Amino acid sequence: MRIAHVTDFYLPRLGGIELHVSDLARRQVGLGHDVTVVTANPSGRTHPPADGPTVLRVTDDLRHPRPLHPWAPFRAAAAVLGGDFDVVHVHLGLVTPLGFWVALRAARAGIPTVLTVHSLWNGTYWIFRALDAIAGFSRQPLRWTAVSEAAAVPVRRITRDRAAVTVLPNGIDPQTWRVAPLPRDPDEVVVVAVMRLATRKRPTHLLRMLRQARAQVPAEVRIRAVIVGDGRRAAGLRRYVDRHGMRSWVELPGRQTRDQIRELYRRADVFVAPADLESFGIAALEARCAGIPVVAKAVTGIAEFVVDGQHGLLVADDAAMTAAVARLCSDAELRAALAHEARNATSQVTWTRTLDLTESAYDEAAALVGRELSESRDVVAS
Repeated sequence: MRIAHVTDFYLPRLGGIELHVSDLARRQVGLGHDVTVVTANPSGRTHPPADGPTVLRVTDDLRHPRPLHPWAPFRAAAAVLGGDFDVVHVHLGLVTPLGFWVALRAARAGIPTVLTVHSLWNGTYWIFRALDAIAGFSRQPLRWTAVSEAAAVPVRRITRDRAAVTVLPNGIDPQTWRVAPLPRDPDEVVVVAVMRLATRKRPTHLLRMLRQARAQVPAEVRIRAVIVGDGRRAAGLRRYVDRHGMRSWVELPGRQTRDQIRELYRRADVFVAPADLESFGIAALEARCAGIPVVAKAVTGIAEFVVDGQHGLLVADDAAMTAAVARLCSDAELRAALAHEARNATSQVTWTRTLDLTESAYDEAAALVGRELSESRDVVAS
């Protein structure tokens, strides 16, 4: 099968969509498919691995290549329409003009097209409803999916139930994250977070909550906080740490490999996901599989694989998150109990299941196109 994955953002940019599309495409190549990733994200100095998908970067030859280049959607659409693909799989976030335009053009051209929404559209619902009213996405033979039930709910409202919006989760190999924990120092608690250091992920809010939690935890308990990731907010976070005298216990090591993160998880006691708009939370699921209690917002996609009081603590707001972190730092027995449950929980999200669901979505997209063509012929015949 010739598959085109279409995404505004891709590696080397680091984020949930970028990593998922890369992993999914690589696994599909391993299954024998001919896979191309079409993206506006410049290559920088990176080179794709020989055993991975073909990567077509439609802005690389422009004078100022960038993901949100105004020419990118048109170039990507031309590449997809001329590529003789069997299916087009478009990955959408909050600001993904290339993805929306290619999806519309591919559907109108009769190419089976699957859309996967990777963000929570709750707060911007009216924007996407207006976009649908203008472009008519919900009237096209598009197979809509979302990475979690939380992400699917607002999409169903936008499509007005014309097409079923099912959950197509990110993939994970649970066994690779089941790390052997190192012996704990009873007087030290290691709090970790793994995220893109972007405003939407709320890393500055996390630092503020950590500082407040530190004030609520007994002084004899040492806290070591490690925030892994890189992004535009990195310099601002370093300034915040210096300004508030947190350098002795807060570390910002930057971007790390998965092997480095797994090694960090062997010593971690608490994982914190501060985002309000977390549609899935792959890093949180990896941490849960590693046996680390997760603290996250209850309204996010993380709530679909973290049970409150069983694998971690789910909270309503920042004040409750601060209290939850302080509680876990202060209560070793609670941390141990939650870690035990998290470590022994069975993950319903696996790459095997995700690949099967993806294949089914492709078949259903082809069936939608076939049905549309059949209905068109019936209209002409009548």
